[in-house]
Amino acid sequence: MTQQAAVELVQRYYGAFNRGDWQGMLDCLADEVVHDLNQGGRETGRVAFAAFLARMEASYREQLRDVVVMASADGRRAAAEYVVHGEYHHDDEGLPKASGQRYVLPGGAFFEIAEGRIARVSNYYNLQDWIAQVGG
Repeated sequence: MTQQAAVELVQRYYGAFNRGDWQGMLDCLADEVVHDLNQGGRETGRVAFAAFLARMEASYREQLRDVVVMASADGRRAAAEYVVHGEYHHDDEGLPKASGQRYVLPGGAFFEIAEGRIARVSNYYNLQDWIAQVGG
């Protein structure tokens, strides 16, 4: 994969996210994708990723803005930086109570790419900042 193709893949992934097109996101992923959750565990596989998306949709409405994607020259690694604009509309287990709080939070992700698909995505944001914004 070329550097430009890697950038376009990650852009397609985030474009699908912003449209709420979960199948479009899943189509960008390898079957055994590794997903490193922010300050959490590691999940493997598209089925687990689909379950993660369902959990997110149940509690949050988010849009990513100011997305910048970079990739290595060989297209095997990529990174993205963005700003999350969100609303916390239903309680998420282990987190503060939801009441429609809005938040703006910088974040980023690292990707491994293999055979034209995302093989790993590792997400990062400041959870304490998010908790402070939603009043936890």
